Amino acid sequence: MSALLRQIPANIPQDIRKIRIENSHLTELPRGSFENVSALEYLWLNFNNITVMHIKSLEYLPALKELRLQGNKLSSVPWTAFQDTPTLKILDLKHNRLDVLPEHALRYLPNLTYLDLSSNQLTIISRDVFYNWPVYQRSQRTKGPLEAISNAVLALHDNPWICDCRLRGFVQFIKSVGPPIILMNSYLTCSGPKFRTGKFFHEVELNSCMKPLTSALDTNLTVPAGLNITLTCFVQASPSPAVWWTYALKLLRAFNVSTETISEDTVRSELLIPAARPADAGNYTCTAANFLGNTSVAINLRVVAPWASTTPRGWAPMGPAEPGAHVEVRIAKQTVYGITLEWFAAAAAEPGETWYTLLVGRYDAAQKDAIYIGPGVNTYSVTDLLPATKYEVCVAVRNQAPRKGQCVVFVTGSDVSQMEQREKLIHIVVIVCAMVLAVPAGMYACTADGLCRPDDGRGARRPPACEEPGKARAHRNSADLY
Repeated sequence: MSALLRQIPANIPQDIRKIRIENSHLTELPRGSFENVSALEYLWLNFNNITVMHIKSLEYLPALKELRLQGNKLSSVPWTAFQDTPTLKILDLKHNRLDVLPEHALRYLPNLTYLDLSSNQLTIISRDVFYNWPVYQRSQRTKGPLEAISNAVLALHDNPWICDCRLRGFVQFIKSVGPPIILMNSYLTCSGPKFRTGKFFHEVELNSCMKPLTSALDTNLTVPAGLNITLTCFVQASPSPAVWWTYALKLLRAFNVSTETISEDTVRSELLIPAARPADAGNYTCTAANFLGNTSVAINLRVVAPWASTTPRGWAPMGPAEPGAHVEVRIAKQTVYGITLEWFAAAAAEPGETWYTLLVGRYDAAQKDAIYIGPGVNTYSVTDLLPATKYEVCVAVRNQAPRKGQCVVFVTGSDVSQMEQREKLIHIVVIVCAMVLAVPAGMYACTADGLCRPDDGRGARRPPACEEPGKARAHRNSADLY
């Protein structure tokens, strides 16, 4: 006890019937460890550091009745080693690291009356492990009183059982087991999946296993550029599948993928594509797999300019209006052939991520050209316009319809020389409704009859020179002047 032994001593007397080495430093049971002690009946090697047990480590021990290996570090046991111990009655393997129990593990333990596999790492086990056990088979064949058969105590508690379809047969076995097999603790509990954690075996009903079936609500998506896009696929499977996304044969990064269970046999997986670009277009494949196989569903993503290339007059919005997405527009610069616009998105939620649309065209045109401006830009020059022509330019946030005050109506000047260009009037009329229009110094204010007076240089316009005394203005909307 508590000796500093690192291997089984070689000079054990031949007639020894019981060996007990505990709290020592044994790390393995090599082949032929007990070659000279064939009379051995009891072998206790509890609380060592045994990690390896050789397939012939029990050779030459035909009389062994009891083997205790509690509190070691065995992750597997060579079960065929028990062919050399046909009289073994007690096998204690509790508090090890066993995570697998092969289907024929108990075949070579016909006379066992006590098997302790508690406090290991067993998660999934087939009922055939016990159906192949000679002790169980004898009980099924016996037609007379069961008292004639010795009881076998079985300990399986304190293992992290995963109660999904793979454990269905084992759970049924536990529910139905009875003498001569006696469970040391019949209240086995589930450690997973999450929604069954802590439930007793007798409280759960497990379904049969099912190969994954993948689906998507929409397998063809067309989305505007610049928006965050979430692709979603649903998977029905049992047991719960592994799910991953691929694009152009490349596995996509896990931190953009989230998968959650929404029912016992269904999971939802979502792939986030932030600020979608045209380069992100293509087929995205959601694949799910469990031990029965794998299936996948492809979602085709098409990324277009944020809004349609032309917009009917009236500019019906493609989506709901964004609260607080008001734009103030002004003309910053003017020439005969164009203007430079500046705008400010008041109370925009994320100014650094906001896209804008400029709708440009002749005032009476049914459709206007759309120009898409990325985040961080708030100026644009409209050039190459026809002279002496009435135009309208509107600025909208994302794909929303322009609101009042977000449009500018203007008339280009006549096609004159550079010298005359500086003196000629460029007619500018702004549709004003909750919009700030700043007029640069030197600009002319105009009336309907074309007679103008220059700005007084302080930003205040003078009254029109040619308006008839006492005559009220006929137009409330300044766009109607043209």
